[in-house]
Amino acid sequence: MTDNVNIGEQYNIRGKHNVGKIETNYGTADAQASLRELIEAVHVLRGQVSAADRQVIDESLETVSRGKQAEPGKLRRALGNIAGIATVVGQVGAPVVEAVRKVMTALGN
Repeated sequence: MTDNVNIGEQYNIRGKHNVGKIETNYGTADAQASLRELIEAVHVLRGQVSAADRQVIDESLETVSRGKQAEPGKLRRALGNIAGIATVVGQVGAPVVEAVRKVMTALGN
């Protein structure tokens, strides 16, 4: 009986002209900095929106604050909700929209 034991990464390479692997590393520092920037911008935005929009923002921030631990679909929807509200309010929401883009990039969404 043979057991297959794999320690570390395993690669299956097929074809010609393979030069290596592509590694996606979403730096923790970048993701954390982006999340902090978003949270700060959203706190400013909260004072500019209705109570209903504040509720959506708060619920969305709860999901976003989990970062990579949040379900990908929920995280994307939460970021979309925040960006949507920020877009509707105009120029005051512009920093939030930019912060959402940075978070999406940092978390790979």
